[in-house]
Amino acid sequence: MIQINEVNLHTNWQKELANVVTCPETLIKMLGLEAHFSAKDLAAKRLFPLRVPRPFVNKMRHGDPQDPLLLQVLPMHQEFIAARGFSKDPLEEQDAPVPGLLHKYRSRVLLMLKTGCAVNCRYCFRRHFPYQDNQVNKRTLEPVFDYLVAHPEINEVILSGGDPLMAKDDMIAWLLEKLEQLPQIKRLRIHSRLPIVIPARITPELCDHLAQSRLKTILVNHINHKNEIDEHFTHAMSKLKQAGVTLLNQTVLLRGVNDNPQALIELSEALFDSDVLPYYLHLLDKVEGASHFDVAEEEAIALVGNILETLPGFLVPTLVREIGGKPSKTPIDLRLSKT
Repeated sequence: MIQINEVNLHTNWQKELANVVTCPETLIKMLGLEAHFSAKDLAAKRLFPLRVPRPFVNKMRHGDPQDPLLLQVLPMHQEFIAARGFSKDPLEEQDAPVPGLLHKYRSRVLLMLKTGCAVNCRYCFRRHFPYQDNQVNKRTLEPVFDYLVAHPEINEVILSGGDPLMAKDDMIAWLLEKLEQLPQIKRLRIHSRLPIVIPARITPELCDHLAQSRLKTILVNHINHKNEIDEHFTHAMSKLKQAGVTLLNQTVLLRGVNDNPQALIELSEALFDSDVLPYYLHLLDKVEGASHFDVAEEEAIALVGNILETLPGFLVPTLVREIGGKPSKTPIDLRLSKT
C-alpha cells in the first residue's frame, strides 16, 4: 500500500501552483537539454506562454529531447507554421450565451469555472480563447443559474476551463450547493489535468464535498502517456474512488508523443491499474500553432485497430473528433480503415 503524508499533500498543492516553471530556458536547463533546442524554438513562448508544474517536470526523462511529456509543454518553432485548415477557434466556441458558459450539447452545459490552467499544453484547442471575457465569480455566476432554470433539458454540468480544480475547495463546495438546489441537475462532470500535474490537489476536503453531494460526479482526467502516471496520481484516484467518483480519461492523439500502438496500449493498462477507465481518444482539434502534432484520421483508425487486437474492449477508448457546431462528439468509423 502506498504511504503518503496527507498533511503535506493538503498544504502543498497551492505552493506547487505558485512555483510552476514559466521560462523555457529554465526548463531545458533542468533537464540538461541546452544543446537540443534553438532560440527559434524557445521564441514560440510569445505565441502561448510556458507553464508547467515541477511535479510534472520531475516525471520527464533527463537528457531526452524527445521525452513525450516534455514535447507536450515546450515551445517549438513549428508553432509559427500557418497550416491550412487550422484556426484560432476550431470548435466555434467564442460566442457564449452567458459569460463563462457554453451550451454546445442539448442536455449538458460547460462552465468555465476557472480560466487558468496549472499547465499549458501546446496543443490546447483553447490556446487563443478570450478567457478575459469569460471569468466568473460567485456574483457573475447568478446568470448561469438563471440560464439553467430556463433550460430544464439540461441535466449535467461540465466544469472546464482553464482547469476547474484551480478553484479552491470552498468555492467548489459553494457551487455544489447551488447546483444541488436545481432538481433537474443529476450529474457533475469535472475535466481536469491537475490530478496528473499536481496530484496533491486531490485533498480530503475536496473528496468529502464530492462524497456528500447528491450529484453523481465524474472526473475526466486528461492523460496522454503512461509516464504521466505515478504512485501519487494513483493515490489521488484511490481517494476519489472511495468518495464515489467515477474516474475516466481522455487522450489526445499527438504526433511524436503517443502515435504508436504500444504507447496507447501501455497507457490504457496504466490507467486501469489506477482505477481509471479510458474514455475518448481525440483526434487533434485543428488549433493554430499545433499542426505539428496532427495525426491523419486514416492513421488513427489503423492505430485503434491495432490496439483492439491486444486489449479487451473496455480498455479501448472511443476514437472521436469534435466538430464545431455539431450536437455531439463525432465517433470515427473504424470500418473506414484501408489496412
